Amino acid sequence: MIVTREQLREQVQKRELAPVYVLYGEETYLRDRAAKAIAEACFSKDDLRDFNEAEFSLAVSENLQRAIAAAEQFPMMSARRLVRVKDVSIAARSDKDTLREENESLLASYLESPSATSVVIFIADDLNGTRKMTKLLKNQAVVVEFAQLDEAGLRSWAASIFKRNGIAIEPASIALLASFCGGDVARLENEAEKLITAALPEKAVTPELIETLVTDHNELSNFALTDELNRGRGAAAIKALEKVLGDGAEPLMILGSLSYNYRKLAIVRAMMERGVERGEIARQLGVRYSQQEAYFAAARRAKRASLTHFVKRIADVDLAIKTSKGGPDGPRKQLEMLVSEIASMSSAAV
Repeated sequence: MIVTREQLREQVQKRELAPVYVLYGEETYLRDRAAKAIAEACFSKDDLRDFNEAEFSLAVSENLQRAIAAAEQFPMMSARRLVRVKDVSIAARSDKDTLREENESLLASYLESPSATSVVIFIADDLNGTRKMTKLLKNQAVVVEFAQLDEAGLRSWAASIFKRNGIAIEPASIALLASFCGGDVARLENEAEKLITAALPEKAVTPELIETLVTDHNELSNFALTDELNRGRGAAAIKALEKVLGDGAEPLMILGSLSYNYRKLAIVRAMMERGVERGEIARQLGVRYSQQEAYFAAARRAKRASLTHFVKRIADVDLAIKTSKGGPDGPRKQLEMLVSEIASMSSAAV
């Protein structure tokens, strides 16, 4: 039986728990939180939880049998037993499965008559809807999908956090916070908690407070790209670029970040060669203390000629993008070629 996240929340709040749950979806943070909430609802404060809670990974083939055997045991000084089954995968291809069709009779037998004193939670990383085992679970267990939250879902989630804590916040401020967090629910919650603390004693969150305390996720991604390049980790830099582009960042914005980084490194290198003290360089150029070690190491490692070359290549790519060279896919291709070139030269210098 398929239920929504809201219906699951109602069941947990009322402690009206089903004998078997299947939790799956891209939003793993909320999925794992739901598993934890179900587990908490299984026990009262007087129950001997340590003796009645077990976890099995289906990465080990024999663990489905062990999990079902544990679920069939009577609880010890507790109203219920809890069995958590993780690393569940029913993929498009059977060779990727961890919950295999050869176990169908074993699983079907338990689902037809599950223990009334146990709650079993299957935590699935992949649940292909066309496979026989998935259909079995959806027919016999309570199945909840945790799809990635869209913009409206993120705003609603953020609004509920502030409301629960008695903090006033305007819809525009909620939208700003959600956009900064870029679909990352875990980060959204962490940033909201930080803002709630900072909002005391006025108990109000303003756009100014958000802009002061919360960093835009695109800026974080751009920093990851330049940081990997500065450290000479070419392969990691290329992966970081793929992530930034995948998150929807504009090539020109990324290019601006690269230009700023390498112009700054060139200036640091020149000042170091003139014998300017590190503290003075950091003060003049605004290098954060947490970044100084990596930044100065990158400046020492890089040759002045290489830095000059990078700055010139970035300017060339900037012109190519702005003049639409390469067609609709030109900006992305130009940027990928540039980062690959810089990554290759940076890695060789390490």
